[in-house]
Amino acid sequence: MALLLDGIMPLASDTVYLIDASIYVFRSWFSLPDTLTSAEGRPVNAAYGFLRFVTEFVEQTQPSRIMLAFDGSLTTSFRNEIFAEYKTNREQPPAELAEQFEICRALVTALGMKNLVHSRFEADDLIATAASNVRKLGLRSAVISSDKDLAQVIEKHDIWWNFPKNHHLSVDGIHQRFGVWPHQISDYLALVGDSVDNIPGVPGIGAKTAARILRVYPSLEIIYENLPQISQLAIRGASKIAANLRDHGEQAFTARKLTTLVKEVPMDDEDEYRVQTADRQELDRIIRLIDRGQGFVERITQVLKN
Repeated sequence: MALLLDGIMPLASDTVYLIDASIYVFRSWFSLPDTLTSAEGRPVNAAYGFLRFVTEFVEQTQPSRIMLAFDGSLTTSFRNEIFAEYKTNREQPPAELAEQFEICRALVTALGMKNLVHSRFEADDLIATAASNVRKLGLRSAVISSDKDLAQVIEKHDIWWNFPKNHHLSVDGIHQRFGVWPHQISDYLALVGDSVDNIPGVPGIGAKTAARILRVYPSLEIIYENLPQISQLAIRGASKIAANLRDHGEQAFTARKLTTLVKEVPMDDEDEYRVQTADRQELDRIIRLIDRGQGFVERITQVLKN
């Protein structure tokens, strides 16, 4: 099956769908009421919403290759060793949500879809590595996420796709959206900072200013090699910006270590993430927990059979 996206080439059988799964679990947790419960009275709102997302995604794309990446921990990433305050602005998920993450992973496994989690590397790193690996096999990636960090994964023939909003970007689209190319996203975020992950940027540099600087000096190394010239750029407050860059150089390079995704997480680089036969018995167990009579699992398995 080929899926046609506006302004982007069709996605065909050589596409591997790489899903930033945790985003869709969290989105359901916050958007759906905790009155959605299992027969035992445990909240299943996040798992229910995630099941609904997976159903809609599978029905629309009919994937033959797919991988879903989950985050393992907010505090054990290698990035916490580089910068102790990394993501410390976020609260650990409560036990009720942690339980539902396990249900979601079990659902994906039962559907015959590959899912990955790692305590040291984040979901973004797993996706970046998978994209690199499948590219070596002559396949292309569709990265399903709303996280701009993952824009750096995109290369020719790939897409970044915010599925719920049906917003998709190619390499050129990323450049139009952010003013920088995918390979510059980590430098861009190092300059701007990322409040979501508690990464400080360089004071006085916002998104537009960062893009304008990187248009002239396309990496942090080149920026700092040409630091005296920054004050001469046709940018409002260029002298102050140059001074801030000088005073916060170490911070900027540390930030880039945090914003750069790892493309070499140890995993099977021969894996094409083909959908396997579903485990009907395990699916029936999960249906009793979260399906609530909506027939989502039946809809998914019917599509995967075709």
